[in-house]
Amino acid sequence: MSHAQSDRTVLRKGDQLLKFIRDRESEMNFQRQIETLGFTFDPVTHAYLSYADPSMQAAIERWRLFLEEEIPLLEESGWQIEIDEHFSYRFDYPDSFLVDTEASSDTHGWFELSFDVEMGGRRFPLLPIVTSLLEEFDSIEALPEKLNLQIGEGQFIHVLSKEIEPVLRTMLELFEQRKGEKLLVAPYDAHLLSFDDMAQVQWKGDRELRTLARKLQDFSGIAEAPPSPALQATLRPYQQFGLDWLGFLHEYGFGGILADDMGLGKTVQALAHLQRLKASGDLKKPSLIVMPTSLIGNWKSEIEKFTPDLSYLALYGLDRAKDFERIGDHDVILTTYQLAQRDAEKYRMVDFDYLILDEAQKIKNPKTKMATAVKSFNADHHLALSGTPIENHLGELWSIFDFLMPGFLDNLASFRRHYQIPIEQEHDLTMGKLLQRKISPFILRRTKEEVATELPPKTEIIKKAILGPRQAALYESVRVTMEKEVRDAIRNRGLGRSHLTILDALLKLRQVCCHPQLLKLESAAGVKESAKLDLFLELIDELHAEGKKTLVFSQFTSMLAILEEEIRKRKISYTKLTGATRKRDEAIARFTEGEVEIFLISLKAGGVGLNLVQADTVIHYDPWWNPAVENQATDRAYRIGQDKPVFVYKLIVADSIEEQILKLQEKKHALQQSVYGATQKEDEKLEAEELLSLLQL
Repeated sequence: MSHAQSDRTVLRKGDQLLKFIRDRESEMNFQRQIETLGFTFDPVTHAYLSYADPSMQAAIERWRLFLEEEIPLLEESGWQIEIDEHFSYRFDYPDSFLVDTEASSDTHGWFELSFDVEMGGRRFPLLPIVTSLLEEFDSIEALPEKLNLQIGEGQFIHVLSKEIEPVLRTMLELFEQRKGEKLLVAPYDAHLLSFDDMAQVQWKGDRELRTLARKLQDFSGIAEAPPSPALQATLRPYQQFGLDWLGFLHEYGFGGILADDMGLGKTVQALAHLQRLKASGDLKKPSLIVMPTSLIGNWKSEIEKFTPDLSYLALYGLDRAKDFERIGDHDVILTTYQLAQRDAEKYRMVDFDYLILDEAQKIKNPKTKMATAVKSFNADHHLALSGTPIENHLGELWSIFDFLMPGFLDNLASFRRHYQIPIEQEHDLTMGKLLQRKISPFILRRTKEEVATELPPKTEIIKKAILGPRQAALYESVRVTMEKEVRDAIRNRGLGRSHLTILDALLKLRQVCCHPQLLKLESAAGVKESAKLDLFLELIDELHAEGKKTLVFSQFTSMLAILEEEIRKRKISYTKLTGATRKRDEAIARFTEGEVEIFLISLKAGGVGLNLVQADTVIHYDPWWNPAVENQATDRAYRIGQDKPVFVYKLIVADSIEEQILKLQEKKHALQQSVYGATQKEDEKLEAEELLSLLQL
């Protein structure tokens, strides 16, 4: 009796009582069935609700599956289903995707793209539809396999992610350049359009954009640029491709960075390009080349040797003012960064054909007067030459591109937010790949390992010195004192305003490692021993006995003076080059002509611009935290023309700041390689406060 009563339910409807006989077993089966489909009973509303989904896309897809696939199965199994008139979810399927391209009516040379989805004879603009989608997911890779794009209240278009991924990727990369329901595309962003990947998409309109995109993506379609018969040089295959690339940039009005390794002939490629333009009648105005002071002589000699048909004027020296009126009579004008800044007003009055920056990393800080000056000059075309466009951080790359193509990487604040901080501080590999893809057509970089296969091997050797008791005690005393000073400075002024204090601490520790006599402290005066100097002299004695020709680099001219004195005592022939050297060419000639076997060079005065292939050994007495600077110095010897194996020695004090510098070099090298196209490893995170980390505080 009790069981029978439990299967009856009485409900009041108005003034009537309704009695229901319930089939509990069937009800339980129905409950299990609906719960299996992703619904759960809510005791408050006495209704079944769908499970909470992690995203809006997942929730909508749950309802699509229920309506289109699961309801028919329920009805087959005996369910009677009614859909409330207020339930308005409806799902449709696209017939095709279309992209229209046309020249922009607002910005000369740019293009406008409109993306549409066609369904049942109607077209819907895609950009507004996917805006919320792009805002919900951080990357294309994070998208679910199935998408439901909302085109109206409760109305969705169902697509597979892989079908629309190329379109979405393009929209994501160009999302900041919206104009209503269209995207604006600059010519230098054409390669971000994956035409080949969008085979399912119908393209209409301007074919110029597609042609340009393919050329930027793989350069397979760029025209050959035969050198002028007047060029007095035979270009190697990679140099000829460099000339083709420069011709392509010129044709479309792009700027670019020729970033070949030191010694691969960036100068001759640039000169061959100017010579070719002159021969074809396209060099109608003078071109200005700005360089470090140490390279003036090199550019003059290479013009005379390779392109004597190019007339040049070196605006250099105290009496240069009288020559400014002669600028228009020459093809090429040579000056230095310091003088370009000083003479900026005069240069701003001239219209140049090309403005070329050699060692373009000199403008890596966009806030300097030097960078501001050269960016204010008027030129039809811009070119940067630099084997090290990134030395420390991505902001340096932004500054060079700001010179080449302003706006290409947006403003600095936007670049930092969108690329620099995610890549350097958050180690976002996806953004790293996006940046590399964006800039890759405009950086041409070849390494010696790739193209100069005839070069002999280069061997790097790290030799570690162990500090003796007195030098070790001095090092620890300085470290403890500077640690306190740095901590006090950060506590009182904050990290940002303690930069000079940190640099001073690093300087003192590096000086102790090199030689205590570099340190201008009373506590160091009585410490005469130097473990690294002893290591250096042992190495020099070995190299002298073997008849090696050696370059020795240091950032400290005072250290070079100590080395000079010790070498003189050993009666070993040497020459020296620092910023104070008056007869620079004479000092270089003594080494290149074989008169001496050791060349002492300050990193600042001789780290670039010298061809010293007579050397077969390079010694870096003290490490610098930027590996690119050290590599540039090494490349004085390891460059085309070198026919001997080169040995590179790095002298390091064990368990000191110098070992920390080596670790920092590895991180900076990883950052540089990630931009040039190599893959950055997951664990190679770049510390935000690099200088502070060196102190191990």
